[in-house]
Amino acid sequence: MLGTIFLLALRSIRRHVLRSLLTMLGIVIGVGAVVSMVTLGKATTAAVTQQIAALGTNILQVRPGQGFGRGGGGTTPRDFELADIAAIRQQVGGVTAAAPSVSSSATAIYEGANWSTTINGTTADYFRISPWPLQEGRLFSPDEESAGKAVCIIGTTVAKNLFGNADPVGRRFRLGNVSCDVIALLSTKGQAGFGGDQDDTVIMPLKTVQRRYLGTTTVRTILVGIDDHYSSEQVQSTLANLLRERRRITAGKEDDFNIFDTKQISDTLTQTTSMLTSIVAAVAAISLVVGGIGIMNIMLVSVTERTREIGIRLAIGAVASEVLMQFLVEAIVLSCLGGLIGLVLAQVVVAIAVPLMNVPWIFEPAVNLGAFAVSAAIGVIFGYFPARRAASLNPIDALRHE
Repeated sequence: MLGTIFLLALRSIRRHVLRSLLTMLGIVIGVGAVVSMVTLGKATTAAVTQQIAALGTNILQVRPGQGFGRGGGGTTPRDFELADIAAIRQQVGGVTAAAPSVSSSATAIYEGANWSTTINGTTADYFRISPWPLQEGRLFSPDEESAGKAVCIIGTTVAKNLFGNADPVGRRFRLGNVSCDVIALLSTKGQAGFGGDQDDTVIMPLKTVQRRYLGTTTVRTILVGIDDHYSSEQVQSTLANLLRERRRITAGKEDDFNIFDTKQISDTLTQTTSMLTSIVAAVAAISLVVGGIGIMNIMLVSVTERTREIGIRLAIGAVASEVLMQFLVEAIVLSCLGGLIGLVLAQVVVAIAVPLMNVPWIFEPAVNLGAFAVSAAIGVIFGYFPARRAASLNPIDALRHE
């Protein structure tokens, strides 16, 4: 009997193909919008998490000024001394390494090719803190760091624009007014989370950049690596107290530096993208309800159109439950077909959007199955009232209906 009812439902839908497609449109749009928005939201969250992880999740960035972090408004920023970094290594528990960082910019020139790039001056400890492996070559030696030699480690963007497909390690190029020997090539990192090409960089010993590009002995940024067994909040508090002491900041005065915790930034961004995904999905889900109302309206019209047919069925022995089941199955088939078309539409949208947004494709079976289950449930919920109305018709009145 159920198989017969299912075939009758398909036959009724086929008789009114255009009306059935328009009826399913709300479900198609609803399922497609929910699945595509949730999938793209999760893909964006994964991309942000990967980019933050590339910077390092157990890293504190210390900078002069009060723009963010501890403290409030702005005062004249005062840079850090190399002695501050040595004190951090020795006196703050849970610190695996501390690396200074200064930056400048210059035009790199090699055999007629030139490229404007960013210069980062630091020490070998930088690579202990930031997970950025070398594609080939070696790190700075202690002698090169202490002497401030003109050696450099370059990113893949710089290598491509200067050397093309040639191996850059061992070659010499001019960076501004300084001739620099390439000792290593960095692995590819790609686009940064807030824009910019992370591979467009040249890393040199700290003293080389200070002497030849900046003319200073101070440090603008300190990167602090934290042991996984220590709480980042505890290390951050100890570090802040040490810097307040060394910079002679008395009680009651605000810090003249700020500390960024990359793990907190990662958690905040992940929570924000997840919340936005939920909000967008909730808005998209409204169209599912609209689609359900559309199914109910069309099924009510169908009951009115087929009142005489229902009367004949009841008169020749069909029971009310069979009539109810027939119309309920029609509603469920409409909503399920709409759900399947919506799932296909969502995958097409995701396939187009993923390369444009430069995010990974993450297939979520639970989301797809959940959306399809909701579409089927909408067919049951919004199809029951028209089906109940059809089953409750009086056979005599139905046969008289024109």
